[in-house]
Amino acid sequence: MPKAAGGKAPAVKHKFVIDYSRPATDGVFDGADFEKFLHDRIKVEGKSGQLGENVKIVRDGNSKITVTSNVPFSKRYLKYLTKKFLKKNTLRDWIRVVASSKDMYELRFYNIARDGEEEDEE
Repeated sequence: MPKAAGGKAPAVKHKFVIDYSRPATDGVFDGADFEKFLHDRIKVEGKSGQLGENVKIVRDGNSKITVTSNVPFSKRYLKYLTKKFLKKNTLRDWIRVVASSKDMYELRFYNIARDGEEEDEE
């Protein structure tokens, strides 16, 4: 069967959410700095900082950042950039990035209290 003439391929839409509410409530994580970091570092067609209309970064209050893309975009790339931001701000030792659903990452503190209890039992 022939394809329909003049049919355009539908635009690929990717929407990912990064929830940083736990570290933000403790005051150790700055959402505005993270948003600027993502804006400066996300590469589109091999060039960083030139998002144009293809990638949109929106900060929802002081708890979430939503990244919407019309071009092929990897969720793993967002995790990589988030870990890079944490390392740059020396938060990588206390905060980890966890996938809480198919299109969402969550920043959580390492469970240090549980580790301390295990040492006391020995």
